[in-house]
Amino acid sequence: MQGTSAGIGGLLEHTGLDKSDLQFTTAAGVHGAPLAEFVLLGLLYFAKDVPRLLHWKAERHWQRYASGQLAGSRALLVGLGGIGRQVAAQLSAAGVEVTGAGRPGRPYDVPGVTAYVTEPGDLDTALAATDALILACPLTEQTRGMIGARQLALLRRGAVFVNVSRGAVVDEEALVGALASGHLGGACLDVFAAEPLPASSPLWDLPNVIISPHSASTAAVENSRITDLFCDNLRRFLAGSRLRNVFDRAAGY
Repeated sequence: MQGTSAGIGGLLEHTGLDKSDLQFTTAAGVHGAPLAEFVLLGLLYFAKDVPRLLHWKAERHWQRYASGQLAGSRALLVGLGGIGRQVAAQLSAAGVEVTGAGRPGRPYDVPGVTAYVTEPGDLDTALAATDALILACPLTEQTRGMIGARQLALLRRGAVFVNVSRGAVVDEEALVGALASGHLGGACLDVFAAEPLPASSPLWDLPNVIISPHSASTAAVENSRITDLFCDNLRRFLAGSRLRNVFDRAAGY
């Protein structure tokens, strides 16, 4: 069975297919480029203070101002798989200093990443030196709820939070609190704890939040790339060859 997204663990668990003897392959690699562009969009949106520009435009107000600069800022990227690698490349090209957070005991060599965090105890130190926290990791038992009120409080005041992972990786109530208090400068969100995002969610009313309906990876070329991947895997399956993107049940991705 070929999945159409990189993260299919939740779907398999929800449907009970995780208990079957079927082999699953994911669409890892298909969505990296559009998601990386979405991350860059979110960081630039707040660095250049687009909310203020939109407010001034509505008021027909003209005033020179000094914006922030993305180049020279520090980002902590959680997740160094196919999507994370694309994000690191985009941010590095924009002059961002990228620290990557990966799994313990695993060596990493990701272009664009200048430092690595692989031990849970080192995450707090990295958060305290971060201007932007980006989640691009799979949802597993290890990552579920890994970013809560304490972790968000460690970020520099005015930091930006971007989530292209899964909503359950972050405590959404704590995120709302950090945004409403002004501790976080903004959030760019493609995923949420409940989808569709309920109309009652406070996130809708916060001016410093970008909401995408889990569509940041949906580019015009998506279907053709997934079809090409499926056809390649079908040929491999029929030939008895090794399949691409085999889902690891133990790891959850």
